[in-house]
Amino acid sequence: MSLIQIHDLTRRYVMGTETVHALRGVSLSIERGEYLAIMGPSGSGKSTLMNLLGCLDTPSSGYYELNGVNVAHMDDNSLAEIRNREIGFVFQSFNLLPRSDSLHNVELPLIYSGVSASERREKAMQALVNVGLGERTHHKPNELSGGQRQRVAIARALVNNPSIVLADEPTGNLDSRTGEEILGLFETLSRRGNTIIVVTHEEDVAQHARRIIRIRDGLVAADEINPNPRAALRMQEAVK
Repeated sequence: MSLIQIHDLTRRYVMGTETVHALRGVSLSIERGEYLAIMGPSGSGKSTLMNLLGCLDTPSSGYYELNGVNVAHMDDNSLAEIRNREIGFVFQSFNLLPRSDSLHNVELPLIYSGVSASERREKAMQALVNVGLGERTHHKPNELSGGQRQRVAIARALVNNPSIVLADEPTGNLDSRTGEEILGLFETLSRRGNTIIVVTHEEDVAQHARRIIRIRDGLVAADEINPNPRAALRMQEAVK
């Protein structure tokens, strides 16, 4: 069974006397362990699709099954539970607590899940080690580089062992070299079995994924397998 099944998903917004059709009937499936990019220009509907995939919004019509559960028309409380259990978010602006160290920032989803303090600490430590920040556990965000802050955000996204890591323009506030490192980390996480969905308007970012879904005018314009993901090519060159 696919991790995500979407059929004929629509989203309409009423703005004054005008109805905006942000999504016009999107159907797709996503398998466990995929590393894919959702790409499109501003106004294409990609952000609306991201919000629906992340259970931050509900569709006007259509079907969305996540990990065997139909989440299309759940209420806000049920959606919040699904988000905390099934989805790890990575944002362009990191969204870290400025006065808390890396460890506490990563622990946050576990606090909401009611995990004990000792188990929280152990899981958060391991998540930081997994993203290469085992030596930065007690550093606050202003003591970290942009790339390190994004790694903390990725560790936080992973700490609950979610079904999906959903990254919204994750390299937007990073220089090109650091952005490449973060996208390489996503490749590593994908090879470990994590499902990675990156939402972007940048072709260079999308080309790191193994599958690219292109959104235009609220519809899937193309669904492509990427035969030569850039992260994979770089790793092959490093081995030679």
